[in-house]
Amino acid sequence: MIEDYFKIAFRNLKKRKLRTWLTMIGIFISIATIFMLVSLSLGLQGAVEKQFETLGTDKFFVQASTGFLAPPGSDVSVSLSNSDVNKIEKVRGVKDVLPTTAANAKIEFNNKIRYTTIWGMSTKTNLFIEAGNYELEEGSFIEEGSDGILIGNAYKTGNLFGKEVRIGNKIIINGKAFKIKGILKSMGNSDDDNMIAMDLESFRSFFKIPSRVDWVVVQINEGEDINEVAERVEKDLRKFRGVTEKTQDFETLTPEELLGSFQTILNIITAFLAGVAAISLIVGAIGIANTMYTSVIERTKEIGVMKAIGAENKDILFIFLIESGLLGLVGATIGVVLGYGVSKMIEFIALSQLNTNLLQAAAPFYLVFGCLAFGFLIGAISGATPAIGASKTNVVDAIRYE
Repeated sequence: MIEDYFKIAFRNLKKRKLRTWLTMIGIFISIATIFMLVSLSLGLQGAVEKQFETLGTDKFFVQASTGFLAPPGSDVSVSLSNSDVNKIEKVRGVKDVLPTTAANAKIEFNNKIRYTTIWGMSTKTNLFIEAGNYELEEGSFIEEGSDGILIGNAYKTGNLFGKEVRIGNKIIINGKAFKIKGILKSMGNSDDDNMIAMDLESFRSFFKIPSRVDWVVVQINEGEDINEVAERVEKDLRKFRGVTEKTQDFETLTPEELLGSFQTILNIITAFLAGVAAISLIVGAIGIANTMYTSVIERTKEIGVMKAIGAENKDILFIFLIESGLLGLVGATIGVVLGYGVSKMIEFIALSQLNTNLLQAAAPFYLVFGCLAFGFLIGAISGATPAIGASKTNVVDAIRYE
């Protein structure tokens, strides 16, 4: 019986091809938008999780309360210093620390000028290599006391200066020439691939920043609990800086906390954009309802004939519900394909033009199935009222209807 319902529904939709396609436009545009947003959201979340996995579970950050949203190297009244780093080093459970400082600078190469951020990283430890998961493509890492610089892969392959930058070339930073010691392998994100790093002591001497520290990577001893060590660092730093919990002017951030904050922001943005996309879904639902009402009126006599030869109210109801549901399902199918295609296009543009692999298209089974089921459900709900009206059609009046 169900098979017969679907056959009749398919036949009726095929008879009205133009109207069927016009009705589905609203559905597949809205489903495509929702699929694209969720797909990119899941892909971005997965990419960020991978970034945190490379950081490891034995490291956390300490920074002034201005936070990561403040421009690197910005002149702020609250900052960490070398003294704070020395204090952190002495906290029980801390294995190693990586103080980092940043400054904005003008860089020149091949008679072209760009403005970027230069990072000063302590090279007394290999933690900066481990924390960033950096790998060399050419040359060597910078060493303590070195005047050389380490650059990201975009300078070699990204044509940032209209000419490839090679090992041994010199880049002029704020009027002084620095020799390139190493070029990193591509990291897949613009921050790392556009990075220029110097030894921290050389950085301090050149930029005349004797003590300021923008953020610190803290590595804990094996077997220690990262949250407990982070709490000890907070407690000791509060005492050292003469602040209380209420007046604390710095913060510690574990990978879980950073990831949780990122996911919260991402979920809010995704929910907002999905809400906007839902407006087109409502328009599509209204279109299905309108089409089904028109279909009921056009097929009044046909409904009467079906009832006269034995069709019951539930049979008529199911036929029209399945028909409207199929409109939603087919529209959702097209929407999923379109949404995935647009997502992959955005992923390709982000990789080729922005040099980042953070924007990725994810298409897990539950997302595809959910969109298809949602489309069918929206269609069925939109056609419910017309279907109920059709099932209650009076046989005699329907047969005599012209």
